Amino acid sequence: VQLVESGGGSVEAGGSLTLACVASELIHSGRMAWFRQTPGKEREAVAVISSPQGVTAYADSVKGRFTISRDNSKKTWYLQMVSVRPEDTAMYYCAAQSGVEFSLPWISQNAYMNWGQGTQVTVS
Repeated sequence: VQLVESGGGSVEAGGSLTLACVASELIHSGRMAWFRQTPGKEREAVAVISSPQGVTAYADSVKGRFTISRDNSKKTWYLQMVSVRPEDTAMYYCAAQSGVEFSLPWISQNAYMNWGQGTQVTVS
């Protein structure tokens, strides 16, 4: 499965931005997630949504500000970011893993086989 992110850019603190991730094929069952990374730091899990259940989970740092959603008809999932902060500045990556049962927690990079190339978000 190939993943392509879009929607990154520069935004002022307190503003909003929505990222999108388009998959080359529909993931009927699995997890779709967003991670982010800044130079010199490990990639950090941001949010995840399961398919088909639609169950979501968020990192504490973004709870109440970010919302993950998906549109299976478009093979796309989104990360809506509101009230952004300078510390949200990072390269954002989408990730996906097909399956029903998972041995690794959603926050683990190793839980995902498919990754996008990343989209930069800069908050000033």
